[in-house]
Amino acid sequence: MATETLTAERILATTEEVLRRHGAAKATVVDVARALGVSHAAVYRHFRTKAALREAVTWRWLDRTAKALSGVVAADEPPAAKLRHWLTGLFDAKKHKAGDDPELFATYSVLVGECSETVDRHIADLAGQLTEIIRQGAAQGEFASSDDPATTARAIFDATSRFHDPGYAPQWSEPGIDEAFTAVVDLLIRGLRP
Repeated sequence: MATETLTAERILATTEEVLRRHGAAKATVVDVARALGVSHAAVYRHFRTKAALREAVTWRWLDRTAKALSGVVAADEPPAAKLRHWLTGLFDAKKHKAGDDPELFATYSVLVGECSETVDRHIADLAGQLTEIIRQGAAQGEFASSDDPATTARAIFDATSRFHDPGYAPQWSEPGIDEAFTAVVDLLIRGLRP
């Protein structure tokens, strides 16, 4: 393929396929370039280093979840329902990533460990969305007023980590996990009420 048609998005999509085939340990920029039909120098014009490419593909993977959840934040529904839908959406997204493509999930688990700043940025995005839901709930009187909605949001995020932290992925297919999730969310929502 001609170099002029090469875009960052095409490189990232191809990188994901190369990672799926070879895994994080064996995938190289040369493999990505070969799959695209270009030289590795062409890939480096878009991503200066292998680490930059791996960070970008990790961000792309993580950001899919944040983008999907942003629609919940903007939805026209009561804040408690919105919070429940947002937490359910996060749990479902993580379960699907782990269950639908376990090889790619394992690969990204390795990459996430390499890209701590990218993960921190992703968590900050998610916490920001939760903060907005808490603010909306307080403004509408559905949640107790909080001097620091960001702290409340982070506490909710931490309290539900069993349902979205990849370290818990083996538990997500166990019997009773959905009931445990519902119990935690019910408890959190009751605790937020004025």
